[in-house]
Amino acid sequence: MHRASSLYHTSQMELRALINFAIWHDSRDIKDEKELAVTRYDQPTMKKCWEFLDLTSRSFARVIQELEGDLARTVCIFYLVLRALDTVEDDMTIPNSTKLPLLKSLHEKLYEPGWTFHESKEKDKIVLEQFDAIQYEFSELKPEYQAVIADICKKMGAGMADFAALATPAQPVAEVDSISDYDLYCHYVAGLVGEGLSGLFAASGKERSFIADQLTLSNSMGLLLQKTNIYRDIHEDVIEGRGFWPKAIWAKYGFNSMKELIDPAREKEAMWAASEMVLDALRHTTDALDYMTLLKCQSVFNFVAIPAVMAIATLERTFMNPKILRENVKIRKGETVRLILKATNPRDVAYIFRDYARLIHKKVDKEDPNLLKLSIACGKIEQWAEHHYPSFIQIGGASGSATSNIDPMSTDARAILFNRLSQEIANKQKQERTEKFMEDLKARGLITERTPEEEAERKKKYEEYAKEQSISMWTLGAVIFGVLAVMLALGGSVAYVILKIYG
Repeated sequence: MHRASSLYHTSQMELRALINFAIWHDSRDIKDEKELAVTRYDQPTMKKCWEFLDLTSRSFARVIQELEGDLARTVCIFYLVLRALDTVEDDMTIPNSTKLPLLKSLHEKLYEPGWTFHESKEKDKIVLEQFDAIQYEFSELKPEYQAVIADICKKMGAGMADFAALATPAQPVAEVDSISDYDLYCHYVAGLVGEGLSGLFAASGKERSFIADQLTLSNSMGLLLQKTNIYRDIHEDVIEGRGFWPKAIWAKYGFNSMKELIDPAREKEAMWAASEMVLDALRHTTDALDYMTLLKCQSVFNFVAIPAVMAIATLERTFMNPKILRENVKIRKGETVRLILKATNPRDVAYIFRDYARLIHKKVDKEDPNLLKLSIACGKIEQWAEHHYPSFIQIGGASGSATSNIDPMSTDARAILFNRLSQEIANKQKQERTEKFMEDLKARGLITERTPEEEAERKKKYEEYAKEQSISMWTLGAVIFGVLAVMLALGGSVAYVILKIYG
C-alpha cells in the first residue's frame, strides 16, 4: 500500500513537471533572426550542421542549442567532428588498413576543404559523407576554438586507433581486460570530450580560464556519462557484437564471454557483475559534483548538469534491474523533465545525487558481493552533499535575493553547536560594544575612572549609607507599629464605651 502511494505521489510530481515545462520553459530558438549572428542558421552549411546534430544526437541536441551566444554553434561543430570519429570507429565493415590511418589523421581533415568519406555503412555516415560542410563551419570558428577541437580530435583518434588495432576478425571490437584499460578507453571516447568542453568554455569567456586546466574533474564528468551508457546498453551491445564491460569484472563471476551475460539461466551472476559496473561508475560522482561547483554561467551549468543527473537517475533505474539484460531501460519522460527543471544549481544537483544514491543503497541485495563497497560509495555521495550543503540550513529568498537560516526543528548536532557558538559570539559582541561605549564616555570626560583606593572608599561609604538606611528603616517600622497599636487601643476603648452606654 505504501509503495502504491509512493508511486502515485511520484507520478503526480512528474505530471506537474511536464505541465510546468510545457507552459513555462522558454527554449532558445536558434532560427530566430536575433540569434542568426551567432547560430549562423541562415548559412546553408551551418543549417546542415544543425540538421546533422538533430539526426545523430540522441539527447544532446536540445541542451547544446541552449548554450549562450556562439558557444552553442561551437559545441555543435565539436560534437559532429567527434561523431565522425565515432562513426569510423564503430563501423566494422571498414578494414583496419583504412580505419586506423583515418582515425589518426581525421584532425588533419579539419583543415582540408572539400574532404569527404563514402565507405561507411554506419547509420550516422552522413557526417562523413558531408564532412565538407562540417569542415567549412569549423574554419569559420575563432582560432582558439579551432585549436581546442583539433587537439581533442587528434588525441581521441589516436586512442581509438590503439584500441581498434587490437580487434580481430573473431573479435571485431577489442575486449577490454582490466579496469585501467576500461578507464583508458572511456578517457579516449568521453573523458577527452570533457576536457575539450572545458577548453571551449574557457575560450568563450563564459567560464573562468582555470576551467580548462581541470583535467581530472573534466575527465570524471565524461567517464560518469560514458560508463553509465556502457552499463545500460549491455543487451544492445552484445547483440550487435560489441562489448565494453571489462573482463576483470564479468570474468570473476564465472563468465567466459560477454554473450553469456544475457543468458536468462545465469541472471543472478549477471546481476552481481552489473552491480559492480554501477559501483565502478559511482566512483566518478563526487568529482563530477566538484566540477559543477566551479561553473558560473547558467547555460553552461545546465548543459553539464542535465546529462549528469540523467546519468545518476539511469544508474538507479537500472541497478539490480534484470530488464537491462533483455532490453534498453530508460528513465521516464516525466522524470526527465522534473530533473531538467530542478538541476539549475549545485546545491539542488547535489541533493538529486544524494537522493538517487539513497535509492541505490536501498536496492542493494544482502547477498551482493559488493554490498559493503556499494554502501561506502553511496555514503560518499551523501557525505559530499552534506559537507558542502548541510541539510539543516534552509535556503529561501524572494525578488532575486537569497537568505539562509538554521532549521529550528533540526536535531542535527552541528545545528545545536552552531546555535551555541552563534549565541556565544553574539554575547561577546554585545560585551565588546558595551566596553567600547564606556571607553568612549571616559574619553569624553563624562565619566572618570577611579583608582583602587577611590573605589575602596566609595564602596565603604556605600556600605555605611546602606547600614544607615537599614537602621532608619527599622526605626520607621517601629514608629508605624506604635501608631497602629495606639490607634487600635483607642478604637477598642471607644467601642467599649458605646457598648456600655447603650447596652
